[in-house]
Amino acid sequence: MKKIKIKCFCKINLCLRVIGKITKDYHVIKSFITFCNIFDVVAISTNKGLKDKIIFSGKFKQGINKKDNTISKVLKLLRKQKLLKNKYFEINVKKNIPHGSGLGGASSNAASLLNFLKKKNFIKINESKKIKIARQVGFDVPILLNNKNCFLVGKNEKIIRIKKNFKLNILIVYPNFICSTKKIYKANRKITLDKKWNYANINTNEKLINFLITEDNDLEKSVIKLYPKIKTLINIINKQKGCYFSRITGSGSGCIGIFSSMKTANSAKKRIRSKFPKFWCVTAKTI
Repeated sequence: MKKIKIKCFCKINLCLRVIGKITKDYHVIKSFITFCNIFDVVAISTNKGLKDKIIFSGKFKQGINKKDNTISKVLKLLRKQKLLKNKYFEINVKKNIPHGSGLGGASSNAASLLNFLKKKNFIKINESKKIKIARQVGFDVPILLNNKNCFLVGKNEKIIRIKKNFKLNILIVYPNFICSTKKIYKANRKITLDKKWNYANINTNEKLINFLITEDNDLEKSVIKLYPKIKTLINIINKQKGCYFSRITGSGSGCIGIFSSMKTANSAKKRIRSKFPKFWCVTAKTI
């Protein structure tokens, strides 16, 4: 098989509510998730040898375990379940999405690989089985099997896809450190009353933004407590001209701002880059 390149898009939690706690390590959340035009690139070809060759390259290759990562987990799971036989791959992952930023890069890599293997008939599984395997790899992987806007709801991790494509102007700032998701959830004390979200009524950009302004990311307080620099960054983004709101995505450390136009987003990017030259700072649009 000739080398095939696939894009692994970035996810953004535009809001996140912790609505329950089953155990100290397992929280029940609600979130509205979108996807934007920042992506890793995975190049795949078959390998004639009897083992996989997985290579990470790009700006954010550092800090990734070469033997234990989401790509290797997918392949190990499929072989363990005897779904992938006598086929090995050479896979190069160009990391354009920061590792440990809350932007879902690793999960997107795994989801894209699963989709590829199914589409090319390397594995013969139905959608239900694919989702089950994705869930075994990581919490966010089922969400990233499909790059359509969605609500993630409740303890059964129900994913409600919506057909509407919103056009959002996004500023993303990664402060060059990783937030520990485990530590953040452990430190979280905030449980929000589970109020009903009227999904059907959120059908225009204006309605979505108005909805998001009234929402929040419940993990932010814990993140700021553990990583105080995040508060400074969120406040600076929020004060930029044209910014509707700013918050962390997922459990951080990536911070986002939603802007009234790409012009104001780019102006904010320029100012933040001059203030924090070592931070990764980009503008993006939803896909």
